[in-house]
Amino acid sequence: MSDHGRFFRAAADVTREALAAGSDQPFGAALVRNGEIVVACANSMAADTDPTAHAELLAVREGAKKLGTLDLSDCVVYATGQPCPMCTAAMIWAGIPTVYYATPAALAHERGYSDVHVRDYLAGRDDSAIIEVHVPGRAECDELWRKAGS
Repeated sequence: MSDHGRFFRAAADVTREALAAGSDQPFGAALVRNGEIVVACANSMAADTDPTAHAELLAVREGAKKLGTLDLSDCVVYATGQPCPMCTAAMIWAGIPTVYYATPAALAHERGYSDVHVRDYLAGRDDSAIIEVHVPGRAECDELWRKAGS
């Protein structure tokens, strides 16, 4: 079996286990470093009552903890589905240079797992997703930034 096969299988295996345990989310991810699987995680949004508990984000969190570093630039991710913008951002923050995925976002959308609203918002095609309001002159917040920068 090729390395791609082994790493995708790890992501699929944890996802299969989660589905057997009652999850309805077909998303899994494996964080790989130097040809070794660091962690493999399944989406646990419903189980954890956590809208951020996407497989890729969990793999980044758990992998960084396990490796003891915020810098995962020597790692890659294998995912059962194309990562959403939140997960992509987390991988960028961690320095992960490559993610391999099996199912494109368009197919996930057809199956009822859509992140189109987030992608549209980020692309500037839809401003109804959230309203961001800048409130300047908040001394209690400004103080934090001054202290953190010193």
